[in-house]
Amino acid sequence: MCGVVGIAGKSPVNQMLFDALTMLQHRGQDAAGIVTCHQGRLFLRKDNGMVRDVFHTRHMRALLGNYGIGHVRYPTAGSSSSAEAQPFYVNSPYGITLAHNGNLTNAEEIHEDLFKTDLRHMNTDSDSEVLLNVFAHELQKIGTLNPTPADIFHTVSRVHERCKGAYGVVAMITGHGLVGFRDPNGIRPLIYGSRETEQGTEYIIASESVAITALGFKIERDIAPGEAIFIDSKGQLFSKQCAVDPEYRPCIFEYVYFARPDATIDGISVYKARLKMGEKLAHKILQEWGEQHDIDVVIPIPDTSRTSALELANILGVKFREGFMKNRYIGRTFIMPGQQQRKKSVRQKLNPVELEFKDKNVLLVDDSIVRGTTCNEIIQMARDSGAKKVFFASAAPMVKYPNVYGIDMPAKSELIASDRTVEEIREIIGADRLIFQDLEDLKNAVRTSKVPDLREFDCSVFDGVYVAGGIDKEYLAELEQKRNDTAKKKADGYIDVNIDAASVDLTGVKEE
Repeated sequence: MCGVVGIAGKSPVNQMLFDALTMLQHRGQDAAGIVTCHQGRLFLRKDNGMVRDVFHTRHMRALLGNYGIGHVRYPTAGSSSSAEAQPFYVNSPYGITLAHNGNLTNAEEIHEDLFKTDLRHMNTDSDSEVLLNVFAHELQKIGTLNPTPADIFHTVSRVHERCKGAYGVVAMITGHGLVGFRDPNGIRPLIYGSRETEQGTEYIIASESVAITALGFKIERDIAPGEAIFIDSKGQLFSKQCAVDPEYRPCIFEYVYFARPDATIDGISVYKARLKMGEKLAHKILQEWGEQHDIDVVIPIPDTSRTSALELANILGVKFREGFMKNRYIGRTFIMPGQQQRKKSVRQKLNPVELEFKDKNVLLVDDSIVRGTTCNEIIQMARDSGAKKVFFASAAPMVKYPNVYGIDMPAKSELIASDRTVEEIREIIGADRLIFQDLEDLKNAVRTSKVPDLREFDCSVFDGVYVAGGIDKEYLAELEQKRNDTAKKKADGYIDVNIDAASVDLTGVKEE
């Protein structure tokens, strides 16, 4: 999962890009990058780390220009090397830089085709570099010195034909303008806004609305599935649908977990969707556990489940309390390789407020259960703090299948719900009771009459239906080999050393 932003401004955009990436930091904390364009020259800074650590004053001063794009990254394809931080750049044609959120499911096939047929070389294993080279090759085939909006849109249509999977993309064509486009299913979010200045209209494209409103831009609308927008060097905006038979099927996990609660994605308030998730789950508890549910207090697992847990407590008529204090400097545990590392991180990440647990029957609410490591540790922490009984509720259904569209969920065999019943999971995590959201209830929680065209979602982690197609048992088996703990531990045996200004890359050097 990543976050992207692009700005076509009337004044220097370096600070605006930095601020936007800070607003999107929750979408990626492993690497960050910004590239700007000034008088036909590109200025790039990218590295591993948080936004505040990658960009210092000297870097910001060097990012000249009124046009630029930025990226924050979680590695799901390729490696975590700083060489794979985005944006990526290709020289021909014009000089194109690109940042991408999502995952191409046919990246290896395209990679081979680009090398053997299109005679293009790629320097990393990243699917984003593959996508960039497809875009660049199709634009170069047009063979014009000054590409028109029609040329750009034709190029995007060819990308849609060749690339399968999920992608929200911002790209900058040196000296010609800024491009934003979205996969034909709209799996990954992309939205744009505008702002009037004395010099004219400025435009911004971003993964989430929060990056737009925080910078003082007005939200225009979400980019439709398959659609592309192009802001030329004069600041004129053009848009066109570039896909054949596009469908609105965004990733429902955006609303469950990844997006900020104050974001609006495809016209749907993430906050309101999470309130409804809590409402639906509360009604299921009343139906299955009855009015005498024996719950004294509802406690969320910070932070994503807080909204759902609050509404759930209101409907059940029980107290809502903050029982865990969160250390915000520990990363997402389901991405970490190795069971011991995840357990250690959970204990470092959350600290219980014992008085909220002592002698109480506690209902813990989390956004989802992926591996089960986190909830097992949290339940034990609640018991150690004096809880009489510990119940557990998931605001999402059982996660049974790996994600292939840009979320680094583990291999199927490492998902606790892949081949288990609710009762078996309850025993493993050590809860006195366990309940999951129903998938149809989750869909209904997200749907809204204000967006009638959005009726279906990519729910592949819950139902195994991969909406972009092309996913079979062989693909998932190969994916498992890349994502399981053994593969990640092997990757951890290597280090990447990046020395600023010296451009020394020691990727692949074995750590002693």
